[in-house]
Amino acid sequence: MTRIDLDDLPPKVAALLSGVATGEEVLLVQNGVVVASLTAGAAAPQAQPEAESALAPEENAKEIFEQFRSAIEDEF
Repeated sequence: MTRIDLDDLPPKVAALLSGVATGEEVLLVQNGVVVASLTAGAAAPQAQPEAESALAPEENAKEIFEQFRSAIEDEF
């Protein structure tokens, strides 16, 4: 599962994503083309795997954004 920390996003994007209701769909659009579709669900508290907590915050963010970029590229 890909995880995106809202604290790492611009404030406007973080506010839009945190305001999405459960079951509501979010479309990611680039240059007028839908590149991904996300459906909001109820968040369940999860314990972080120890491998994630062992990484430096910069490395963790780099890994998350790489996974996100890879997922977007896989759509095409």
